[in-house]
Amino acid sequence: MSASRIDARFASLRAEGRAGMVAFITAGDPVHETSFEILRGLPAAGADIIELGMPFSDPMADGPSIQAAGLQALQNGASQQRTLELVRRFRMQDKDTPVILMGYYNPIYRYGVAQFIADALAAGVDGLIVVDLPPEEDSELCLPALKSGLGFIRLATPTTDDRRLPAVLNNTSGFVYYVSITGITGAASADATAVAQAVTRIRRHSALPVAVGFGIKTAAQVAEVARFADAVVVGSAIVDCIAAARKAGKTSAEIAAGVHEFVAGLAAGVRRKRETA
Repeated sequence: MSASRIDARFASLRAEGRAGMVAFITAGDPVHETSFEILRGLPAAGADIIELGMPFSDPMADGPSIQAAGLQALQNGASQQRTLELVRRFRMQDKDTPVILMGYYNPIYRYGVAQFIADALAAGVDGLIVVDLPPEEDSELCLPALKSGLGFIRLATPTTDDRRLPAVLNNTSGFVYYVSITGITGAASADATAVAQAVTRIRRHSALPVAVGFGIKTAAQVAEVARFADAVVVGSAIVDCIAAARKAGKTSAEIAAGVHEFVAGLAAGVRRKRETA
């Protein structure tokens, strides 16, 4: 069911003639129950796919915003088990929206690869993005995940040249995640022209959909990237919205409502017929 849910969503988006909205939040941020309230309302707010960050103490690709969200979650009892619990509860009300876990290999390794894959599938997870496992280490997690029916999404970056790209795309499923900037999440803004050229280049190597993330923070940027990408990912800006609401002392319901309103504004940029890029 897992990989097919991703495929079905992109097929639906193609039929609608638009890009998808991918929303990232950190599991357990700011606290477990508030995180669930945010998660459960994302599809109604306009998220076509959800990326759920697995909190980790030593992230290498995440900027200050997502690092802080992960620390906040860990301080409030976040764990791999509780992350999977969030997905399990989400699946009780939503059987269709793809949920992808994004993070690092260490917590999965400590959990036990085989057990993690089994538990993730049982919870209703559709795919994994593990940013610190290169193609050379596919036997560690990628191949067992794919064999079990769990999608494995790989990152391509501005420094992934044509010689490296085939290795990156090998054993990739669901979609290709193009990192639009060189650096960490939230550190800079994406250059639409450069990103469009990169997406075109990736499509010469793969028929998989291409989602673009990192450096996309505003509704205007979402609308611009949605002209040529198959999906647009927003993470740090949503996480910042959560952090600002928490610091302002808002209630769980108010935090969730604010996030959903913000995501709805972002999603408006993908909900129009794609123009010729």
